[in-house]
Amino acid sequence: MTEIAILTPDPADAAHTTLWPKVLARLQRALDQAGIRAAPTPWTAHVDDAAGLRGFACVLPLLAWGYHFDHARWLRACSAWQREGIALANPAEVLAWNSDKRYLRELAARGVAIPATTCTDALRQDVIERMFDETGAGELIVKPAISGGAWKTVRVGRGDTVDPVDGTTMLVQPYLPTIETEGETSLLYFAGRLSHVVNKRPVPGEFRVQEEFGGVYRVLDTPPAGAVALAEQVLAAIDAPLLYARIDVVPDADGRWLLMEAELIEPDFYLGSDPAQGAAFARALRASLDQGVAA
Repeated sequence: MTEIAILTPDPADAAHTTLWPKVLARLQRALDQAGIRAAPTPWTAHVDDAAGLRGFACVLPLLAWGYHFDHARWLRACSAWQREGIALANPAEVLAWNSDKRYLRELAARGVAIPATTCTDALRQDVIERMFDETGAGELIVKPAISGGAWKTVRVGRGDTVDPVDGTTMLVQPYLPTIETEGETSLLYFAGRLSHVVNKRPVPGEFRVQEEFGGVYRVLDTPPAGAVALAEQVLAAIDAPLLYARIDVVPDADGRWLLMEAELIEPDFYLGSDPAQGAAFARALRASLDQGVAA
């Protein structure tokens, strides 16, 4: 059986100690069918010395939750893994790039449709008011450029007072009410091929679609054509050898699909909603290993 490594959270982060083993167990059931055994190891154990990762056929950061709490160390680790030629999927340079949501502006410059987005290192009330004026939005979303799981993401209405933030890059975007009526659609790609599509909707009174906030998930047998077209445009714009990608999109009020996130580090694959329970991912990884792409 081929052994790979899956990077897990910092052991000092008590918030994840009970959940990641359950997620790994579900993933391992899919990998078993492809003759692959996953060995968990904290990403924080391999920041400056990657020797402990060299013996694995492939290293996947699928459970490296919480990296955004120590982003400088994450970037240092990515640099070390790239420099030392660790067999990472996805590539180390992609993991570094994708960890800062300012990548959305880069993709927009390559023609990808995103919500109107302002980035600021000095969040002030005037920035918020200017965004309201420029977009005509009824509400805004404010979140750190380096975050995960809706961490420190807030919804702001006209007239609301925003606490100033210095020294942290913040993203300001219009709130899309369609998140409540149409939901967010996640498209899961393995080795460039669409595996499954999941629609996520918030519970009434909530805007966040994550499960911990009560989000309701359902698999779509027939994904919207516009969502698929945008997701494939995103993958083409990224232009990197990706073993896996989750592309999150939402339609605006006019039905135009917009990219919310391209999750390339530790996305939830929604295997609980996947009719094949992760078989497509296991096949893609097996093929990559057999072809020597990840080795």
